[in-house]
Amino acid sequence: MGIEIEKKFTVKKLPQNLNTYPYHIIEQGYLNTNPAVRVRREDDKYYMTYKGSAPAEKSGIGKVEYNMPLDAVSYDHLVKKCDGNIIKKTRYLLPLNEDAFDNGFLSANPNIKFAIKSGAIKIELDVFDAPFNGRLLAEVEFPSEEAASAYHPAPWFREDVTGDFHYSNSYMSSESL
Repeated sequence: MGIEIEKKFTVKKLPQNLNTYPYHIIEQGYLNTNPAVRVRREDDKYYMTYKGSAPAEKSGIGKVEYNMPLDAVSYDHLVKKCDGNIIKKTRYLLPLNEDAFDNGFLSANPNIKFAIKSGAIKIELDVFDAPFNGRLLAEVEFPSEEAASAYHPAPWFREDVTGDFHYSNSYMSSESL
């Protein structure tokens, strides 16, 4: 079990040279949306994910997340059982914006500075395919809620939509189009 601590943002405009960054092709469907039980194909990897609320003693933006590996046959079987929209997107992996944290915060938290340099903290930019063509969302996953609170969004982000279920993939799976 892990706790996922992430912030989510809408996007004003795509970064320049997007095609120069690494990316993943993702397809996913939801067997259940609350709690979220998802099956996902990411390139040539397959897995099932459970996402639920964080334990009561862990209030904040963190969520419990379990991942279980699947094989292609299991994924193909399960995705046919998913309700609603199957979500397809390209996920670009971009370096964190240079002004993401104040220097004082980085000095007091050398582990965060190391995580940025090593690429452990990055921006994941999702560019959605049909039926959500044109939808763009960026996420940043953090090692702590303190880091999430101290984060300064990239200038190409529009609005912080962390916690707004309308921007969750599980909600998108049930949207009427």
